[in-house]
Amino acid sequence: MSTTKISPRYAHTPGQTRLAYTPDGKSLITVGSDQLIRKFTIGSDDEPLSIEQHEDAITGIATSKDHFATCSEDATVNLFSLHDDDNISVRENTVLLTRCTLPIRDVAFSPDGAWVAVASDETVVKIINTSDMLRVIQLRNQSRSIKHVTFHPAGTVVCASCTDGIIYIYSLSTDEPTLLKKLDGVIPRVEPESDISCKALWHPDGRAFAYIVVISRGDWERQRVFKSGHNGDITDIAWSPNGAYLASAATDGKVVIWQCRGQTIVTTLNYRDIICLAWHPSQNVISFTSNQGHLYTIPQVLQPNHTPLPYGRAVHPCPLLEDQEDVTLLEPRDSPMQVDDVHVPDMELGNVSDSWIEDDDGAGYIPDLSTRKRHATDFDAPQFKRRAYGSVQANIHESFQPGSTPWRGSRRYLALNLTGVVWSVDQETHNTITVEFFDTGTHRGYHFTDHFKYDKACLDTYGAVYSSPAIGESGAIIHYRPNETWTEKQDWQVVLPRGEEITSLALSHTNIAACTSKGYARVYTLSGVPVRIYRQKHVPVVVCAAWKNYIMVVGNGPQKADGTTELIYNIEDVSADITCQSNDIVAIPSGGELKSLFFSENGDPMIYDSDGILLVLWRWRTPGYAKWVPLLDTNSMARRINKEESYWPVAVAQEKFHCIILKGGDKYPYFPRPLFSEFDLCVPTSERSDNPSSAIALEEGFVRNYTLYSLGEDALQSRARSIELTDMDVVKKEVAIDKILLQLINLATREDRAARALDLTTLLRKERSVDLAIKIAERNDKTLLAERMVEYRDGLREPDIEEL
Repeated sequence: MSTTKISPRYAHTPGQTRLAYTPDGKSLITVGSDQLIRKFTIGSDDEPLSIEQHEDAITGIATSKDHFATCSEDATVNLFSLHDDDNISVRENTVLLTRCTLPIRDVAFSPDGAWVAVASDETVVKIINTSDMLRVIQLRNQSRSIKHVTFHPAGTVVCASCTDGIIYIYSLSTDEPTLLKKLDGVIPRVEPESDISCKALWHPDGRAFAYIVVISRGDWERQRVFKSGHNGDITDIAWSPNGAYLASAATDGKVVIWQCRGQTIVTTLNYRDIICLAWHPSQNVISFTSNQGHLYTIPQVLQPNHTPLPYGRAVHPCPLLEDQEDVTLLEPRDSPMQVDDVHVPDMELGNVSDSWIEDDDGAGYIPDLSTRKRHATDFDAPQFKRRAYGSVQANIHESFQPGSTPWRGSRRYLALNLTGVVWSVDQETHNTITVEFFDTGTHRGYHFTDHFKYDKACLDTYGAVYSSPAIGESGAIIHYRPNETWTEKQDWQVVLPRGEEITSLALSHTNIAACTSKGYARVYTLSGVPVRIYRQKHVPVVVCAAWKNYIMVVGNGPQKADGTTELIYNIEDVSADITCQSNDIVAIPSGGELKSLFFSENGDPMIYDSDGILLVLWRWRTPGYAKWVPLLDTNSMARRINKEESYWPVAVAQEKFHCIILKGGDKYPYFPRPLFSEFDLCVPTSERSDNPSSAIALEEGFVRNYTLYSLGEDALQSRARSIELTDMDVVKKEVAIDKILLQLINLATREDRAARALDLTTLLRKERSVDLAIKIAERNDKTLLAERMVEYRDGLREPDIEEL
């Protein structure tokens, strides 16, 4: 190999830069965060062809015999012809293959070039036909965004690598894609925009994919280990064209060439910041790019007398499996297999891959397991017994902060509610925080420089509280800033002990609650006085919420049959040391997720789940009596017909559900801030009716008004009633209930449904309303029904003293 350090070509400005050779080896194409595509001619020092087609950083490049495809953070995939050599023909022949709603991270061609697989920050993998863009296959089993996607050499199997550390393996050999296997713990958890790779790369012979270390599925024993080559996170790997060598790059500044037979290191190249590798298809050459925009091409990467060379028609067998018998390898072919025409009978996992990865020597091939999705047994408590082999680990619910969103680009929302909005902008060395109030006549917005990089916030009319993660030797910080105060000193902050992170934050008009990674719930007054600290019984904590002196905390409980954990909640009145509800279950459907937790305007706990159902906790102030009552099923709303949209919950106020409408596959709102929408509450008693006078609509109105009436009555009898809620509001709700019942009684008597009319009469709240029901029966000539109603009314009256 060449021992002289190669000077780079400055292909792009600093930022993620990726490359791919064309199959004929005549061109090399690079893409970068400067939105440029550059097409280099191999063996020529001429300036490359520069193409500008995307409006944001380009994140991926793939090539086929006739085309190349690029993807970008602008959420588009463009298809180009390899035969266009000038910008005019490029502009005329470029095809917008597909568009997503979130940034796209990777693209891959099927071996025959007829299909392009697209991995994005959405949870669905799209596979689009290059000749007919209306032909789309969708892989939907993922629960998190997808970082990489790769085709099996036969074109009938696809691997999707997700940011949560799970690989999904699909078969495309039938009309509908089939999930063959879901592999957890194989690849690291990564951020979508990270340089770290979690790609599951197929060997050219198709029998296995690799990520440096391989474990046999048959006996769970390690067979082959590529070790002692790196001491940093892997950023990319690439098989040589004939499968004889594996190249790997890492954050330790090394590019290592391994010979697959024996897993020995052939060559180590010292180049920093390398994030993408590509072998020349027919030469002893490897090229790679860095996150500084540099392109390197290493000629004679292996000594000319070294055998075998990295290219050639013969495919060297995968050395990663213990072959007990002869294995039929993929034969080299002049034209790739046609995905549409190939049928692989009974494509079992053994035919796809008997192998996957496990970290061997802690050399950085896979990050520490603590960075992966945690399991319930990972809570900070001593393990007195060794875990039994083959035991099942529960998948816990991850913690989240209501009203916040993940980073998208350099911006994210920290808090968003009816009071205002708090957002953060990443300035690399620091963040800037902006606070806006919707009622500008009462409060003025402000912004400040955030050197602590706050990742959680809560906002109300009294003030804002922020929290930051632990950085270096500094512990996590809680910082409160009142909107206005009668004292000179306004802000205060608390530094938590080292090793303790804040997982959820809540703010009320009287208290601040912070739940931590140690399982503690820490409660402070608005002036910073610590008033309570206790450890939750069910950990890790998922989320918390606060209203007045009430603190509600949700944590992970026992494991369910589907492998997930129950969500268990507690509600405490911290000022009176009263437990309102203890170790009760959050009513989440099987396979569902808790999306938000908050208190309504009148102080009732609300949840919103992944099925789009809004529920309120009814009778929650009485221990043991609480029930989750649905107040709205967003799936049944008329506006959902023929629309692909979801709803991001904000608040419940004035008997309306306030939310942000998300279009397509969006899961979070983005900038510029969208407008709030509001929908009337509608209890899902039955199918909705467009006629407000129908029995269906009246029945729904009765159940809804009774639920709200009982919540208001409960609040009026409590110590901490809402300022907005008055006795008159409850009386009006009682009158509304009777009005609806009288309308239902009228319909029932007209339809000769006397038993139903009598049942409805027993639900009336006021005696005067019973008298009106009797008159309705008499007016409709239902004398027997009227007599029964009179008997019921007389039974309600207490006997007079004179009669006694």
